[in-house]
Amino acid sequence: MSEVIFTAHATAKGGRDGHVKSDDGLIDLKLVNPAGNSNQTGSNPEQLFAAGYAACYDGALNLMASKQKKDIDSTITADVHFLKDPEDNGFKIGVTLNVNIKGVSQEEAEQLSKQAHDFCPYSKATRGNIDVELKVTAE
Repeated sequence: MSEVIFTAHATAKGGRDGHVKSDDGLIDLKLVNPAGNSNQTGSNPEQLFAAGYAACYDGALNLMASKQKKDIDSTITADVHFLKDPEDNGFKIGVTLNVNIKGVSQEEAEQLSKQAHDFCPYSKATRGNIDVELKVTAE
């Protein structure tokens, strides 16, 4: 394993209809299975993954822009899709990263987005494991 910079801790109990909490208490959420027939309010693993991926990718994107001395304003919306997996009759996830960048041309936005995708730790972790689509818009 590479040099550890920091470690995050979270504990889940009860699966998709349970509870998740970080060691510092900042995340303390009831989980509700969105595919179930419940009208309860709560989060789910896909929502938590979407939040983490969007934040990580936006950080990578802004780092790539700063290295090229480009002044951008970016917003990332991660859509995490819960999918049927025909290979094993189970489930899998896919991701669409909706990348909105102000301050550069469409071509520059697409180039920065690809560089961020190559650099982002979430993108590295998912590469070859799940489908990730980049939808890039420059304003």
